Amino acid sequence: MARNKYDIDERLETPFDFKHFKRALVYVKRYRARIITALTLSAISAVVALIAPLLTKEAVDVAIPQGLKTGDISYTIVLSVLFLLSVAVSTILGNIRQRIMTKAGQLMIYDIRKDLFAHLQDLPFQYYDDRPQGKILVRVVNYVNNVSNMLTNGIINFILEIFNIIFVTIFMFAVDVRLALVIFAGVPVFVAVMVILKNKQRRAWRMESNKNSNQTAYLAESINCVRVTQSFARETENLGIFRRLSTEYRKAWMKAVRINNLVSFSVDNIKAIVESALYFVGLLVIGYPSIGLGSILAMTNYSNRFWQPIINIANLYNNFINAVAYLERIFETMDEPVPVKNIEGATELPEVKGAVEFKNVTFAYEEGKNVLENLSFKVEPGESVALVGPTGAGKTTIVNLISRFYNLNGGEILLDGNDISKVTLHSLRSQMGIMLQDSFIFSGSIEDNIRYGKLDATDEEIRAAAKTVCADEFISGLDDGYKTEMYEGGSQLSGGQRQLVSFARTLISDPKILILDEATSSIDAKTERLLQKGLNEMLKGRTSFIIAHRLSTIKNCDKIMFINNKGITEAGTHEELLAKKGDYYNLYMAQRFENEETVTA
Repeated sequence: MARNKYDIDERLETPFDFKHFKRALVYVKRYRARIITALTLSAISAVVALIAPLLTKEAVDVAIPQGLKTGDISYTIVLSVLFLLSVAVSTILGNIRQRIMTKAGQLMIYDIRKDLFAHLQDLPFQYYDDRPQGKILVRVVNYVNNVSNMLTNGIINFILEIFNIIFVTIFMFAVDVRLALVIFAGVPVFVAVMVILKNKQRRAWRMESNKNSNQTAYLAESINCVRVTQSFARETENLGIFRRLSTEYRKAWMKAVRINNLVSFSVDNIKAIVESALYFVGLLVIGYPSIGLGSILAMTNYSNRFWQPIINIANLYNNFINAVAYLERIFETMDEPVPVKNIEGATELPEVKGAVEFKNVTFAYEEGKNVLENLSFKVEPGESVALVGPTGAGKTTIVNLISRFYNLNGGEILLDGNDISKVTLHSLRSQMGIMLQDSFIFSGSIEDNIRYGKLDATDEEIRAAAKTVCADEFISGLDDGYKTEMYEGGSQLSGGQRQLVSFARTLISDPKILILDEATSSIDAKTERLLQKGLNEMLKGRTSFIIAHRLSTIKNCDKIMFINNKGITEAGTHEELLAKKGDYYNLYMAQRFENEETVTA
């Protein structure tokens, strides 16, 4: 059962764990040379920029009065040129630094997204059974994008702003100690505000990420099922659900932003009060000539430069709190265990002959709810085996276990005497050919879709596989033939045509064991009769497991197993099982009666 769906929030109240940020730094370290270069350029740019207020002070207190007395403005011109030069150098260095960090940041994001996607490729079916697709997609796309700025400019800017505060402090105390202390008086108030708001910010942004995830999950579900929605005229109801989810997301986002803005609001007001106090102390308490107007102007400039890094750090902290919420989700996915994997010392499975044996196999999707119990059977190489039985009895489960898409709860499965849990997954699955009821067609040409089963297949091999499964005729009739471009899902093709393309894709991989799970369900009876020759060709020399609703498809199989009550209730050939007049006989007669009624109608 799904542990989560689009309208269920993920975990919210978890303790802040700094290890997530430390793990992110692993990606940062890979590009430390670029970061050090950018940091050096930023430090030089900051120091050069801090010279400008000193030049202003010198111009107001010395150069301009001197020029008015003597008529010589050459010193003022020199100071003006130096001022413009400092601004130009600071701007150029800042631009170069920004380019370096932008490239480094994109490389970091590429690495994170690549590692996350690689892990998703390894996660078993159970992981995807338990989660909406949208909640997985939002982590790979949105969440990774949201941490990108923090990992690049965020870190470098934080270090730079610390340096800026240190440099500004040195310059302030060099100009006037008394006014510098006035500026510093607002720092304790700022620290108190940050302590009060810290936990509220984190909770607010985690709630925002939950609501964003819910909205994305429902959006993905709605897009995938739009045909069903329109068929049942559910547009109005679905719009109502989406509006509700969007409203919840908007409210969560607004709450988080309001708390964020409280930080900026508080710092701006502290800064304004400090600057007012600066003028009050400078002009009225200390007064002229104990302090010059140029010094007060310089200190006002330095006050802005002192509080601006603090405001920036507050904003960076906001982004940090937000990013950590996303990092927790990203690394939570990366830490998701991979139960179905190569065990230590796993060996390569030799070329398969096709002998399959289940020995006391027990399996459950949920603990305590066994689908199969102590199931045992043998299949000889080259045999074709049909699995029939009621819905939910475990037919698809059996074929999924052969490919080891799930781990067993008990027993073992042997392939040519080799325990499949002790061989590498690639060597096992590369010798399997699986055809499912829902045949997925990838975006790209039809020949690309067939070649998916064998990447080095030639055009001749592709056409031969298509002819074998009766797909060549309809493919050749398309405007661009095998070059015809498919939309994702192959919506231009009928369900039967999609299955024929999937048949060709499976055949071209030349599997040693073939699994057909309701593979002909979307194909009409006429096409199925034409396909039967191709199917016989596919089954020749291969061990095959066939699940089919239409019993006419499987009556020629070497063995038929009726699956029910967590195991096999009866097994034999078509004729043997009809003679027993048991479960299979009842199913066969019921289907035969339905067909006769259909023909009569």
